[in-house]
Amino acid sequence: MADANTMRVIAVANQKGGVGKTTTTTSLGAALAERGKRVLVVDLDPQGNATTGLGVDGRKFERSVYDVLLNDVPMVDIVEPTGFNNLFVAPATLDLAGVEQELASVISRELRLKKALASVEGDFDFVFIDCPPSLGLITINAFAAATEILVPVQTEFYALEGLNQLQRIVDLVQKNLNPTLSISKVVLTMYDSRNTLSIDVAAEVRRHFPVELCQTVIPRTVRLAEAPSFGQPITVFDPNSKGAKAYRALAEEIING
Repeated sequence: MADANTMRVIAVANQKGGVGKTTTTTSLGAALAERGKRVLVVDLDPQGNATTGLGVDGRKFERSVYDVLLNDVPMVDIVEPTGFNNLFVAPATLDLAGVEQELASVISRELRLKKALASVEGDFDFVFIDCPPSLGLITINAFAAATEILVPVQTEFYALEGLNQLQRIVDLVQKNLNPTLSISKVVLTMYDSRNTLSIDVAAEVRRHFPVELCQTVIPRTVRLAEAPSFGQPITVFDPNSKGAKAYRALAEEIING
C-alpha cells in the first residue's frame, strides 16, 4: 500500500482528439506498474477506450465511473483488476455520454471525482485520469481532483492550437477549485525524426513549455496503434518495441519528477 501523502493524481488532457491521450494513459500506467508502482487508470471518456485498451469489457459492469460522478459511489467500489500486475481500472461505460447534462444541476458538481477518489487515498502510487477530448464538466472534475496535468501533444501542424484555451481552464480551476494544480508535463507523441515538421513542431512546443516538456518523445509506430485492439498496453503487447521502450523512459521521467 502506498503512503497516502504520495499518491499522484495525473490528468491526461488535451481537447484535441487523436493526440495519443488514451495510449499515453494506458502505456505509461503499464510501464509504471511494471516498475512495481500501484496504478489506477480512471477512464473518463464515454468511448471507454482506456477500459477496453486494458482488456476490460466495460459492458459487463453494473457500476462505473458514471455512478461515481452522479450517484456518490466511492471509487473503491468500482475499481477492477486488469489482468496485469499492479494495474487497475475504473471503467467507463456509454452512460458517461450524457453525464455532462445530468451533472449540470448537481451540488458541488465540479468536485464529484475528487470526493470519490478519497476512498482510494493511499491505495495507489499513481492515478491516471484519461480525459475526454473536450473541456466540459467531466474534464473540470478531473482537474479539480488532480495533483498535476500531463498534456500529450501530437507533432503535427496545428499542435499548439487550443493549448491556450486549455491553460485558461487550468488557471480558472487553480483559482476556484484546486490552487496547486499545474501542467507539470508535456509529451510529444507520434514523433517522426525523419519528418521536418515533427522537428519544427518539437522546437515550437519547447519554446512554449521549456520546463514542462519531457525529454522522451513517443514515436509514431504501427505497434502502438495495434496494441489497444488486442486489449494490451504496448509494454505487454510488444515489450521490445520502440513504443514500449519510449513509455518506459517516460515512466522514469515521471518517477523522477
